[in-house]
Amino acid sequence: MQVAADDNALVEQYLEHVRVEKRLAARTVELYALDLHKLQACAAQAHVALCNVRNQHIRRWVAQMHSAGRSGRGIALILSGWRGFYTWLGRAGLVASNPVQDVRAPKAPKPLPKALAVDDAVHLANHVTDDDPWLEARDAAIVELLYGSGLRVGELVGLDVQASSTAQGWIDLQAAQAHVLGKGAKRRTVPVGSVALRALQRWLQVRGEGGTAQGETLALFCGRNATRLTAQSVWQRLRRRSLLAGTAAPVHPHMLRHSFASHLLQSSGDLRAVQELLGHANISTTQVYTRLDFQHLAKAYDAAHPRAKSRPRAPSDSGSKS
Repeated sequence: MQVAADDNALVEQYLEHVRVEKRLAARTVELYALDLHKLQACAAQAHVALCNVRNQHIRRWVAQMHSAGRSGRGIALILSGWRGFYTWLGRAGLVASNPVQDVRAPKAPKPLPKALAVDDAVHLANHVTDDDPWLEARDAAIVELLYGSGLRVGELVGLDVQASSTAQGWIDLQAAQAHVLGKGAKRRTVPVGSVALRALQRWLQVRGEGGTAQGETLALFCGRNATRLTAQSVWQRLRRRSLLAGTAAPVHPHMLRHSFASHLLQSSGDLRAVQELLGHANISTTQVYTRLDFQHLAKAYDAAHPRAKSRPRAPSDSGSKS
């Protein structure tokens, strides 16, 4: 294949290649064209021809895009387009190596987990949303256990009413403990608070009244048909409860886990204890809650301190939401 040396002609030939030979969709070709025009603009500013672009040029342009506010995901898509272009040039013998090959986009900052305010979490737990006492007792116990012990939804639905050789996890009301099977098949024991204990006791009192087979299932949380609740069912029930309770946004099970962790850290300041209770293998995973804690402190400062209005605000940790 005869390939032109002029930059504009190279770009046009490559776009024709992906349109005709690779049969890419028209919208994809259009996006490739935008990426390559960006490459041409960068190369023109650096006074370098496309075939003479080197790895250091690409890294500099990535840094410039990042400092200009381009998201990591957006940069990754641009690099993908550039990488394909230089792979094609390499096959044509116009470049000795691909300057984009080892360049990666900056990692996007992880958004902070969403946590409820303490008052909102308590309101959600206390709010009666169902006329059916059986469902209300069950769902209230679910909320109290998720928020009071920081369980993952998979750990919650895996609980049995008692220990057995086949149990993934079980509840021990006398010891006020939940024994759960977490990620990586790691077992841990977490305390169950007094409010959650009372909610569980109320649920267990009515649990056998749900149907003829309710007393035959070992699952702590079950449906009317005496089968173990699924994680999806818990998500749906919790979303319904939060909407009826009037929370600012629909609540999901992991939001209650986040709330448990951030509220406990705000009160105790003991990061290691929170790590153990959550079952995190690495302390770095738990450290995200120190950022949540700082946000809480910053809001309290802004609301109360007479000099707060003159304080410059730091950029948000969460970054742009993709």
